[in-house]
Amino acid sequence: MIIIPAVDLKDGKCVRLAQGRMDQETVYSENPVEMAKHWESKGAERLHVVDLNGAAAGKPIHRSLIMEIVYTLRIPVEIGGGIRDLDTIEGYLHAGAGWVILGTAALRNQDLLKEACRRFPGRVILGIDARRGKVAVEGWKEADSVEVVELAKRFEGIGLSAIIFTDIEKDGMRTGLNFESTRNVSRSTSIPVIASGGVSRIEDIEQIMELESDGVIGVITGRALYAGSLDLEEAIRIARRKSEIRISKSETNSKF
Repeated sequence: MIIIPAVDLKDGKCVRLAQGRMDQETVYSENPVEMAKHWESKGAERLHVVDLNGAAAGKPIHRSLIMEIVYTLRIPVEIGGGIRDLDTIEGYLHAGAGWVILGTAALRNQDLLKEACRRFPGRVILGIDARRGKVAVEGWKEADSVEVVELAKRFEGIGLSAIIFTDIEKDGMRTGLNFESTRNVSRSTSIPVIASGGVSRIEDIEQIMELESDGVIGVITGRALYAGSLDLEEAIRIARRKSEIRISKSETNSKF
């Protein structure tokens, strides 16, 4: 299980939103690059970067800032927000991004997602953001009639790296992950799942780790880290230890 710090970009700053509301922001840093370096120094193995303005506008707004983060860090970066065409996908990946995240584009243009996976296998992540079990699109401004599990199943076998599942009503609220919904998604598909939205303390990390055997490979956390209710180094240490114990037990059982 990998713990992935989030750096969300709005108006050139590192912020966190409450339930995806652009008018409900808390600014945590005027220098997102330094914040990204801070999480790397604390042991992060991967960074989650979202262009919030880009998600709302439907095109990249913070491209140069994101590229500065990618160039500065040694760890891989996954990028989302405003990615709607192959040129943007190719640009980010060729510039050194580890993965690109497609959300709205996947629902509005499924051929784009499939073509991106064909050209860049294992480098594309599907972002599924949900509100009351329905997929939300356009920077979370609109709700669609598509069920989350239905959308996840739709893209089996096309070469996705993972699905990031976010419960919008939990996101940025530090009220705990939507464990049941995350479990339903992970059990409905063979695609690895990264959980997101609502992490508030170390107990949430321990709980979500129960879903490793169901295909949950990571968890994204933002506000809890910035507010200090979750310590990144402790979370990484616990996640590694529990994963090692689970692997050890599995290897032992396979001998008998």
